[in-house]
Amino acid sequence: MLKRTPLFHAYETFGAKTIDFGGWELPVQFSSIKEEHEAVRTKAGLFDVSHMGEVEVKGQDALPFLQRLLTNDVSKLTDGKALYTAMCYEDGGTVDDLLVYQKEKNDYLLVINASNIEKDVDWLFKHQGEDDVLIKNMSDQTALLAFQGPLAADIIKEVADEEVTSLKPFTFLSKAVIANKEVLVSRTGYTGEDGFEIYCQSEDAVHLWSALLEAGQPKGLIPCGLGARDTLRFEARLPLYGQELTKEISPLEGGIGFAVKTDKEADFIGKAALKKQKEEGPKRKLVGIEMIDKGIPRTDYPVFAGEKQIGVVTTGTQSPTLKKNVGLALIESSEAKLGAEVEVQVRKKRLKAKIVATPFYKRAK
Repeated sequence: MLKRTPLFHAYETFGAKTIDFGGWELPVQFSSIKEEHEAVRTKAGLFDVSHMGEVEVKGQDALPFLQRLLTNDVSKLTDGKALYTAMCYEDGGTVDDLLVYQKEKNDYLLVINASNIEKDVDWLFKHQGEDDVLIKNMSDQTALLAFQGPLAADIIKEVADEEVTSLKPFTFLSKAVIANKEVLVSRTGYTGEDGFEIYCQSEDAVHLWSALLEAGQPKGLIPCGLGARDTLRFEARLPLYGQELTKEISPLEGGIGFAVKTDKEADFIGKAALKKQKEEGPKRKLVGIEMIDKGIPRTDYPVFAGEKQIGVVTTGTQSPTLKKNVGLALIESSEAKLGAEVEVQVRKKRLKAKIVATPFYKRAK
């Protein structure tokens, strides 16, 4: 039996096409992936991402505990700030990539990937040791709406107070009011556009979903599914766990080295392996590829330089914004030269591609 979010019946009325996504029945699209992608790039889109996981970490040892588990420097956070980070195995492989929010001193919220909830929560408990921390999985009680696009701030004004629209990137309000419901609202985003994440009680999700759509429809806001979420995050070169980051792919190889602080004082799990990787240079690197021949590079397609396989495609598609067939590929670092020609095995044919700069899309500030 597939799990459903509190919004399932609300988006059913929009004729959502649903798929099995890691055990969840979620909308892949409402209208079309292209139309939804375009709406987020030019106007606004509303996503139900209530399948994501939320874990509270509280207690007097919360900071040292998180410093020991996370690659980024949590001590740099202040109340109301958020940080992107990773959690690693001893060998530097990735347990998950996540956001950590500091509500107040000794009180944090971790936002983790849906497919990893059980694994991550087990990992946290396994490493709790003697630390005085309370770890609480809040995923089932929490719904999450992602509201993204250049008009998002303009639309949210209609249903929220000014405090929400004046949030800076990677900041949040623990207790904000949107459409008369108390929520936690942040400004991080996973599309390459401006936007807000609204964390609410499960029972308030339908009300908020409807209120936002009603406020935004005159300005072009539409509901969006996982298909557009994937093409949007891909164009902005934001990694997806299970593709750009895995147990076998370190944060340095997966292109999020900025979230790995090997110089922080705290000794975190995987620090030695990642430090070595940083000093020697990772053996593999995530690069952008653009097809020269006609064909779409898809996840797991092999990439060749001459007769030698040098890596695999992690994500690939026809970019709705660029109208080009592009992909991200994890290849041997020695082959990762901008402009170099490579070949992608698309079914039985090897097709020409070239290595290009990423991100494929960057919004104008």
